[in-house]
Amino acid sequence: MIVARVILMTLLAALLCAAQKAQDKQPPEQTGASAPSPAADAQPPVAEPEEEDAADKPKTYDFNPIEADKDILAGKYYLKKGSLKAALGRFTDASLYNPQSAEAFLLVGETREKLKDKKGAKAAYAKYLELAPKAKNAAEVRQRIEKLH
Repeated sequence: MIVARVILMTLLAALLCAAQKAQDKQPPEQTGASAPSPAADAQPPVAEPEEEDAADKPKTYDFNPIEADKDILAGKYYLKKGSLKAALGRFTDASLYNPQSAEAFLLVGETREKLKDKKGAKAAYAKYLELAPKAKNAAEVRQRIEKLH
């Protein structure tokens, strides 16, 4: 145990001496009329680590009905604010988090219809009717699909 401490202390002393010698070997400052050239003091560029970009990573949609409900609420907020694309993104996320959410598909269909995406609206409405064939508004949704032809 004592031998290990002696070795550790010796290494520490050697490191301190090496650091002191490196500090002593710094070039003397220039005196005179000319300023030192920037190239002489320039350090080699250090590569910055790349920042992670959320857009680079594919988003995973594991079954999560709570997250789907949050996305529906956020989408409704965006819909009220008039931001149709943001609302559509949230409703689409909700339908991916919970593929059995009829409400999410209905909202996707309504938003796509407002965005003049007939094909997308029809597909979302069809999925809504598949999930909720006996819904109170099923007849209305069927009429919407017919109008979109």
